[in-house]
Amino acid sequence: MHVKVGDTVEIIAGADRGRGGDPTRATVLRVLRDKQKVVVEGVNRVYKHIRRSQRNPQGGRLSKEMPISWSNVAIFCPSCGKATKMGARYLDDGSKERFCKKCGAATGQLAPARQAYASKS
Repeated sequence: MHVKVGDTVEIIAGADRGRGGDPTRATVLRVLRDKQKVVVEGVNRVYKHIRRSQRNPQGGRLSKEMPISWSNVAIFCPSCGKATKMGARYLDDGSKERFCKKCGAATGQLAPARQAYASKS
């Protein structure tokens, strides 16, 4: 899946799916590729209990986001307004871009132009 930091995603499975009847949309904060997980803003929040210390004299509970599987998110396409799958394609100049598979709109560049992938025409 082509999930990058800063993408707007929709939660399609799990406990945080559809809070309040609306689809849950949020921004990706981190991508953990080796674990196939993403950290999404405001999703899968847990409390981490902090012991009192020199650095943190108060102690208490810290609310933080934990990773969720990237199979539980779908990238939100701003042009068609739906959660979609993304594809990759090469342009005529040899650069690689992501595109929405529903409407075909480009959503960002994946790789710079390379002569080997440029069209011959």
